[in-house]
Amino acid sequence: MNDSQLPSIAAYPNGPLIVRGPVEITGADGEPLERQRETVALCRCGLSVIKPWCDGSHKLSGFRA
Repeated sequence: MNDSQLPSIAAYPNGPLIVRGPVEITGADGEPLERQRETVALCRCGLSVIKPWCDGSHKLSGFRA
């Protein structure tokens, strides 16, 4: 595995968590969630209608981390 394939998670200021690489993401029931992309954004504000994925709701709500 080279550096570009290593998993990483970055908290964007006042925004989502950006998950890159081969990381299994599970739902509240413990079941793996299907990922459509190698890089995904996870909601931190709690307002996304597509949780756990970010839909940009944090921008309109004024969410501050």
